[in-house]
Amino acid sequence: MNREIHQWHSPRLNKNMEIAVYGHFGFALLLLPTAAADYLEYERFLLIDAIKPFIEAGKVKVFSINSINSEAWLNNRMHPRHKAIRHQQFNGYVENEVVPFIKMHTSAETPIITSGASLGALHSANMFFRRPDLFAGTIAMSGVYDLTSYTKGYYDEDVYFNSPCHYLPNLNDGHTLNMLRHSGHIHVLTGSGNYEDPDASRRLAGILADKGIPCDLDIWGGDMTHDWPTWRAMLPYVIDQKF
Repeated sequence: MNREIHQWHSPRLNKNMEIAVYGHFGFALLLLPTAAADYLEYERFLLIDAIKPFIEAGKVKVFSINSINSEAWLNNRMHPRHKAIRHQQFNGYVENEVVPFIKMHTSAETPIITSGASLGALHSANMFFRRPDLFAGTIAMSGVYDLTSYTKGYYDEDVYFNSPCHYLPNLNDGHTLNMLRHSGHIHVLTGSGNYEDPDASRRLAGILADKGIPCDLDIWGGDMTHDWPTWRAMLPYVIDQKF
């Protein structure tokens, strides 16, 4: 399996940001880390190994990036407004730096699917819902799609526009809705075991249904907890069965 590490100084984040790339061909899978983790998290916890057969077969090419969650919503020493600003800077980094990098290492026509687990699921879903012109779908695992779950009571316009459960019900732009409705790749998965919140996934799926946006909601059993064995089972299943 081909593995490359790239990095550059992000002008939007004013820091060095790494990205791990796995594979040669296939649709592009953009992985966003959980919590305060880094670009090698999915490799360390063997999720890359779990999807290795699809990478080696040329079905998918994986791009795993760093998070800045510890500089935003998970930083308890930071003023909430500054957390929101940092979150928006991260969006700009992904949209204006990571996406062109992916296109440069695939092609202009290669679809990009966002994915992540836990807090990474919120980020990956939010990235797609905000910019379906850039991303072709999402695989969100074990997420909570209300950003206020992480803001400790703080709420402003930037929180609203990064919280799918807040902005999706009010989304009325016909062009954006049309792209979301025709994606065919909105996969929302959750377990029902310890520390999972299947109702959060049901809520998101209900909001999407109300907007006429198809969603593949997949709720797994009580043996599936909020942990890596669950995500190592979910991601290869979706890639195998849905792509």
